[in-house]
Amino acid sequence: MKDSSLASLISRSPRSPSPSLVPPSDSPPRFPLMGELVVDKHVKYILSVEKRKDSFESVVLEHLRMNGAYWGLATLDILGKLDALDSNEVIEWIMKCQHESGGFAGNIGHDPHMLYTLSAVQVLALFDKLNVLDADKVANYISGLQNEDGSFSGDEWGEVDSRFSYLAICCLSILHRLDKINVEKAVNYIASCKNVDGGFGCTPGGESHAGQIFCCLGALAITGSLHHVDKDLLGWWLCERQVKSGGLNGRPEKLPDVCYSWWVLSSLIMIDRVHWINKDKLVKFILNCQDTENGGISDRPEDAVDVYHTYFGVAGLSLLEYPGLKAIDPAHALPVDVVNRIFFQK
Repeated sequence: MKDSSLASLISRSPRSPSPSLVPPSDSPPRFPLMGELVVDKHVKYILSVEKRKDSFESVVLEHLRMNGAYWGLATLDILGKLDALDSNEVIEWIMKCQHESGGFAGNIGHDPHMLYTLSAVQVLALFDKLNVLDADKVANYISGLQNEDGSFSGDEWGEVDSRFSYLAICCLSILHRLDKINVEKAVNYIASCKNVDGGFGCTPGGESHAGQIFCCLGALAITGSLHHVDKDLLGWWLCERQVKSGGLNGRPEKLPDVCYSWWVLSSLIMIDRVHWINKDKLVKFILNCQDTENGGISDRPEDAVDVYHTYFGVAGLSLLEYPGLKAIDPAHALPVDVVNRIFFQK
């Protein structure tokens, strides 16, 4: 029986994509003696999350529920289990989160933001339901947040961050509406956030961070602008994020975290330098962060699991070509078959 009540899935927290962004299509590597991904347990965990909607985590993170829906549903799709639920109620809830401005909120009754708008569009793309949107209305909301220097504000309150440039470009790309913004100015602003170490910060002069690097690279890849990147210099900085345990961190001298299995790996793939890290050790690190009894993946072994790290752990394994998982596009953060459907289906 399909689960029909994932509306509250979280309880805690102008071009086609380049073929070079798709993970290599050669035979999947073998990962001997590493344990296995407990797929059924993870599916059960994700489907049970909404039943804990009265928990402390659910109450304090209620405003992030749209992101949680994306993390959970994208995980199910990568695992090949998206049909484990009925999509109708999810889609109905998503549309109730849209404001007159065209933007989406993290939950019903909350303010719209670029972050939740992309998650909403991504979830609709997973279900092949982008047709329920007024794409121009969403695009006008996003284009209205572009500033004169090419940067983007996340919402009407004006905070500027290179993350928002990615959110805008990725969302408009999925909607085939990149012509609604000044792409050249957007790219130039992102390029201005590049640092001497090859990385990118949240604003010009900001510290390089793996999450920001993903956002900047993703936006540059989607717009065909990766020539702005020093791939060898940045590749070195990124591969230095791998620590002895095999896990990846986001900045020097920080602990490893499963989520960087996405932020770092996707970046390395986009600049064709993923072979610079030890893939087997990273697979082992991710698998060691599983709760093999109850499902879910944590940031580090023995910590509490959550939907966020479950998604980024599974997405990381997909990028590593772990057997049995759907391939994921490193720029759009959607399964490759979904991206192909968006750009190539007539």
